[in-house]
Amino acid sequence: MSKYPDLFVLRHGETEWNTQGKFQGRKDSPLTENGKSQARKQNEILKQVPDAPSRVYASPQERAKRTARLATSPHHEVIHDDRLMEIAFGQWEGATKDFIREQIDCSYESYHWYFRSPGGENFEDFCGRVDSFLKEQVEPAIIVTHGVTSLVLRGLWLGLDLDTLLRLPRTQGCVFHLANGVETILS
Repeated sequence: MSKYPDLFVLRHGETEWNTQGKFQGRKDSPLTENGKSQARKQNEILKQVPDAPSRVYASPQERAKRTARLATSPHHEVIHDDRLMEIAFGQWEGATKDFIREQIDCSYESYHWYFRSPGGENFEDFCGRVDSFLKEQVEPAIIVTHGVTSLVLRGLWLGLDLDTLLRLPRTQGCVFHLANGVETILS
């Protein structure tokens, strides 16, 4: 059983940079038509949830804000929280997967490199800000955030170590429901 309330975690919809294999971090790229469709699908999923939370938090980055507007009912107020921003990838923001593969000194598939980008956030700092947000949650909520932020938030909620949380799914267009100590993917 988790010490946190139930959460519905949404990753933002597909962006132009997602389709190009570029890492965004703190930079932004607009949602594609597919990304907008994914957010509308998340809205349909949430409509099927009995007693879905009315509290909605989102990253202030435009791709998450746009997803939150499309994925939640218009009567929901969206509270923007900087702690839900994507990891700062420093000098690797805007870089492609191929470029990063050439730069890292560890296995690309391990994803530990997320926390080793030049000028970016390390795991301790990143985890600290996400954990700070999570510890303030006292009631069920919908959270709209980013790929790496979602992994860490869900991993902390589930009590996972770094290696295990980095293997969680990072799907767009679904809803990750955290309840009763487990994660269920609603699609």
